[in-house]
Amino acid sequence: MKELILASTSPYRRTLLARLGIPFRCLAPRVDEDAMKLGDWEPRELAEHLALAKAQSLGEAEPAATLIGSDQLVSFEGRIYGKPGTTEGAVEQLSAMAGRSHLLITALAVWTQGKTSVHTDITTMHMRPLSRVELERYVAADRPLDCAGSYKLEERGISLFDRVETQDYTSIMGLPLIALTSLLRTLGYPIP
Repeated sequence: MKELILASTSPYRRTLLARLGIPFRCLAPRVDEDAMKLGDWEPRELAEHLALAKAQSLGEAEPAATLIGSDQLVSFEGRIYGKPGTTEGAVEQLSAMAGRSHLLITALAVWTQGKTSVHTDITTMHMRPLSRVELERYVAADRPLDCAGSYKLEERGISLFDRVETQDYTSIMGLPLIALTSLLRTLGYPIP
């Protein structure tokens, strides 16, 4: 069985992948995400492009491994929301989406010996109406500055929503395990 490598520094993705019970290690992808986002991309295309680039970025250094890349972004009213980076940026993103729906797009890419498989989950997120005070309190508590859309669904961020429509609840945390399990089983990984 080939070594499995998650091309990510995300502790959330690491925790999710560990749930499958197969050995793996994590390596930081060698991708300039900011430069890649400069193109004129549709949200789904960008998420898939970034996920694939992350997996492929380690292909030369780890040619015998199976590499997993993933990316997540928010699409709201034709705009792509990534990681806010600042407290004010997080509050602004959340303020725009409060009381409205948006799409959380999670792309997954598996690369092995030059062959790739890509899967994308699109989740509809229904955010409840929230005051600026509530949003500031949330951002201060969870510090979601490194999260697409400015919320951490695996922590207090889930309380910002009325409803979540998804095919795979793990995709909202950054790694769609149902699709990944299927892809890895096809490659011969022993997942129950």
